[in-house]
Amino acid sequence: MTRGPRLSPTERRDRLRLARASGVGPVAHRDLLARYGSATRVLEALPALARRVDRVHPLHIPSVGEAEAEIAAGEALGAQLIFPGEAAYPAALAAVDPPPPLLWVLGRSELIARPAVAVVGARVASAAGQRFARTLAAELGQAGLVVASGMARGIDAAAHEGALATGTVAVLAGGIDDVYPPEHAALYATLADRGCLVSESAVGWRAQARDFPRRNRIISGLSLGVVVVEAELRSGSLITARLAGEQGREVFAVPGSPLDPRAKGTNDLLRQGATLVEGAEDVLRVVQVLPLGFFEPGAPFDPDLDQDAVDVVAGRVRARVEALLSPTPVPRDELVRALGAPAAGVFAALVELSLAGRAELLPGGMVCKGAGDGAV
Repeated sequence: MTRGPRLSPTERRDRLRLARASGVGPVAHRDLLARYGSATRVLEALPALARRVDRVHPLHIPSVGEAEAEIAAGEALGAQLIFPGEAAYPAALAAVDPPPPLLWVLGRSELIARPAVAVVGARVASAAGQRFARTLAAELGQAGLVVASGMARGIDAAAHEGALATGTVAVLAGGIDDVYPPEHAALYATLADRGCLVSESAVGWRAQARDFPRRNRIISGLSLGVVVVEAELRSGSLITARLAGEQGREVFAVPGSPLDPRAKGTNDLLRQGATLVEGAEDVLRVVQVLPLGFFEPGAPFDPDLDQDAVDVVAGRVRARVEALLSPTPVPRDELVRALGAPAAGVFAALVELSLAGRAELLPGGMVCKGAGDGAV
């Protein structure tokens, strides 16, 4: 993925429309852009692609007016909209497979370009845990690192407070204007002024439970590593740690008393091989030897390929591709080998099946059988 100048206004508007279209998740968004070369061309082709796979529910693509209204609302807040491929898009996040199709950024946008470490943990955190997170964030900031977190109660808020003087990024599950939890209105305002706020969701969107894993994926994706300070065994912070491991980031955990349920999750991470953290030096010892540059994955389609030829192959193998899918995720390359067909055609068939919910395109080049008509 080439990182270049700002896209044209029309392409930016159409990339937003594509990102908000029903049935088009981050993987399909990335693959469709790579296949057709521009969002405008994807939007022209999308209705025909949906018809090929008998999508049950009508395909909804936001209108030009709806997209322009979101852009105007975000800009009225002082937020900046950026897309993969643009120079302002953070290199660390561009390397995630797939990267978020867009980001709304409010505040000091230069912070998302700097090396970062995430500090996350329990919402109902102990006083000791909050003090540790605040001190850890301050010391990481003094060492030149940005601290990323999710603006939640407890550990997240303490981490942001500790790193305010040196640089902190809060990733939101709702829109860039969604203050959640409501009691963090003052923290939100401070972050907008002295730190940075980031969201993938539409302006005006209020966070729902399903939005938080996507937020957690951005937190880990922006970071060299994730430090979990306190977490119960079913904590969302453990999801962030798992995502960090899948993205090739370091996972750190602060040990705690076996008598405290908030230490169950962190102690379990340590059993699984996370790096033990008793202070900032434990984090710095690891991240200072990591490369600060990130390699961006190649696109799965060559935009110079003959699209008619790709369509022919996709039509020929679509049923066979679907027959190979099961609830167990498999690498897309494995399907290519099994079918002995050109990769571009197999990948195109998978994207088409995903539009009908009959395939689910997963991060890391994995795919499984879909649950029915819906977004992936």
